[in-house]
Formats: sequence, structure tokens, C-alpha cells
Amino acid sequence: MASESKQSVHDFTVKDARGNIVDLSIYKGKVLLIVNVAHSGIGLTNSNYTELSQFYQKYRDQGLEILAFPCNQFGAQEPGSNEEIVEFACTRFKAEYPIFDKVDVNGESAAPIYKFLKSSKGEDNIKWNFSKFLVDKDGNVVNHYDPTTNPSSFENDIKELLGVA
Repeated sequence: MASESKQSVHDFTVKDARGNIVDLSIYKGKVLLIVNVAHSGIGLTNSNYTELSQFYQKYRDQGLEILAFPCNQFGAQEPGSNEEIVEFACTRFKAEYPIFDKVDVNGESAAPIYKFLKSSKGEDNIKWNFSKFLVDKDGNVVNHYDPTTNPSSFENDIKELLGVA
């Protein structure tokens, strides 16, 4: 099925960090925060991983899922294997949300899910690691946040989609 015919995030399948195929329709009814991540240990890594883990702990029981896609397209900041990436995120930042297969987010080799996310918001390119896409319970892309935008600054957007006061 060509990516042009896909209508929502739920129409895609991706690989998890272990190479298993994951049908994103399993997330129907959940609010999603889709993030391209890197673990260089510099720049945006600490603040973003820390806040993502905090948000997952705070809102997962109310329906938030964070989907992390490692990416090595920006300054080669994610050179590790999938196993190393999962180990880093889970050990250093206590990440309990799903971490998927390393992907490209820009260019011809961009993962289909990222081509869809970008086109949904009229974007040509992802600027850097830790770009975030907020997706509603029906799989529609609601907003895109730049890498320097910390999750705490759009917490109200997440709460609104979750229906949390």
C-alpha cells in the first residue's frame, strides 16, 4: 500500500528494536507522542529523555504512549546498535515506553511513518533529533514540536487530548 493512501498513523507497520513487526493500529484509542531520539549524551539528550520518561510515568495509565524512533541522521549522534540504544534509554533514563528500529526521518530513505508525519503537518524535513509529533486517539497528527521544545511546554496539549483536567 503506497504511503499516500494511508490516512492515519494507525495504518502503518514498523519494526521494534528487536526486529519484530508492530502494527500501529494497536495504539488506536491512545494519544501518541512520536519522537526521533538519539543518545549522544550531549545537547538535547538529557532533558528530552528525562522529560519523556517522566511524562510516560505520569500519563501512560490515562492513555499516553510514547513511541521512540532512534535516528542517526543528525551529527551521527545515534551510532549504536538497537540493543545499545535500548540499554542506554532503559538504564540511564528508566525509559519504559517502546523503542523502535533505528530509522531515517529525512530524504528518500525516510521511514514511511516519518514521511506521513511530515506531510501531515506540511513539513519537508525534520530539523534535528527529538522532534516530536503529537497524535490523537484516532491516529491524526495534531501538532509538531521542534527539538528544542521540551515536553513540559506542551503538557496541556497532551492533557487535552487525554481528556485529563
